[in-house]
Amino acid sequence: MDNFRFHIPTEVIFGRGAEAQVGETAAKYGTRALLVYGQGSVVRSGLLARVKASLEEAQIAVEEFGGAQPNPTLAHAEEGVRKALAMDADVIIAVGGGSAIDTAKGIAHGAANAGEKLWDLWTKKVPLTKSLPVGAVLTMPAAGSEMSDSAVLTDTDLGRKAGINTPFNRCRFAVMDPEWGATLPPYQIAAGVTDIMMHTMERYFIPDVKCDLTDEIAEGLLRAVVKNGAIAVKDPADYDAMAEVFWASSLSHNNLTECGRGKDFSVHKLGHPLSARYGVTHGASLAAVWGAWAQTLYRDCPTRFAKFARSVWGADDADDLTAAEKGIARTVDFFRSIGMPTNLGELNVGIGADDLHQLALDATLNDTLRLSRIRPLDAEAVEGIYHRAMDRRISDDR
Repeated sequence: MDNFRFHIPTEVIFGRGAEAQVGETAAKYGTRALLVYGQGSVVRSGLLARVKASLEEAQIAVEEFGGAQPNPTLAHAEEGVRKALAMDADVIIAVGGGSAIDTAKGIAHGAANAGEKLWDLWTKKVPLTKSLPVGAVLTMPAAGSEMSDSAVLTDTDLGRKAGINTPFNRCRFAVMDPEWGATLPPYQIAAGVTDIMMHTMERYFIPDVKCDLTDEIAEGLLRAVVKNGAIAVKDPADYDAMAEVFWASSLSHNNLTECGRGKDFSVHKLGHPLSARYGVTHGASLAAVWGAWAQTLYRDCPTRFAKFARSVWGADDADDLTAAEKGIARTVDFFRSIGMPTNLGELNVGIGADDLHQLALDATLNDTLRLSRIRPLDAEAVEGIYHRAMDRRISDDR
C-alpha cells in the first residue's frame, strides 16, 4: 500500500427535501451568494426557486448566473467572475451537475484572485493560493465535482480542455436530493453512470500495489453502479436506485477509491480532446475509447484486469487472460446496454482517420506527456488507441 493523505472537508446534506437546508448551510460562509446554473432545467423544475427561497429566508442576498453548458467553458466562467466581483459575492453556489459546479469553482478562483487571468490560474502558470467558498446543490450524479478536488474547463479559442486539482476545489457543502434525478433524460443519466464508473476504474487499473480494502470499496461501488445505474436509466423516478447512483457519484471522485493506490486518468486524457474539439458529452467520450484503451493494455497487467472481471462481473475463468478479456467485453456490453457509444464512429461527429494524429497530440500535450501507469503511452501509442477505437468491431470482441 502506498502512502496517502485523505481529507474531505465537504459537508453532505442528503435526502428528500435536502434543498430546504441550503440557506442555513450557506450562511456559515457568506451573506451574498451567486447562484450558478446551466441551461434552465433547474428553473423549469422549480428547484432554483426553492434554493433561492431557502437562501433568502437565511437573509442571504442572491444573484443568478445561468448558461453553464456541458463541457463548461473558460469564457463563461470569466463572465461569472465579473458578475461575482460586481456584486461582491462571498459564496458561490452551483445548482446542477458537474458543468455548473466546475463553472462555480472557476468563478470562485477568479473572483478571489481578481488581478490574475483565470486560465493562468487554471493551468498553474500562476499559483492558486486562495478562493471563495463554493457550495453545490446536485441535480445530476456524474462528475463527482460536488466532493472532488478537481474541475475542468475548456478554452474554446485554444480548443483545449484542461483540469486542475487543488484543495481549493473542494466544495464546502453539497446538498443532494435524489428526487431531482427524475427530471433528467435517460442519456444524461447513462453518461453520468459511465463517468462514475470511469472515476473508479481510473484509480483501479494500477498494477503492483497491494491495497485490499480500497479494492473492496472500489469493486463494491462498481457493482452498485452497474446494478442501480441500469435501473435509473430505465426509470429515473426509482428513488432507491437514483439515491445509490447519487452517492456513488460522490464517493467515486472524492479520492476514497485511490487511498493507498493513487490514480491514472489516462482514459480521461483520451476523452478530453473529443469533448474539446467536437463537443462530445464527457461520459460518452470515455465510453467510446475505454474498450480500445483496455484491449491495448490488458496484456501488460492481466492479473489486475482479471481481478476486475471476477470481482465486478462474476467471471469464473481460471486463466487470467481469458477472465480479463471477458471483463472488458462485459464492460463494453454494459455501456452499450445503457445507450452509450462504444467506439468513435458511434459518436457521429465526423471523426476521420486523418484527425487521430491531432487528437493524440492533444491528449499528450504535443507528445510531452506519457499516459498510463500500466505502460507509458506516447503520442504514437495513443494514436494507435484512437485508431483501434475507430474500428466498430471493438464493441463486438469477446
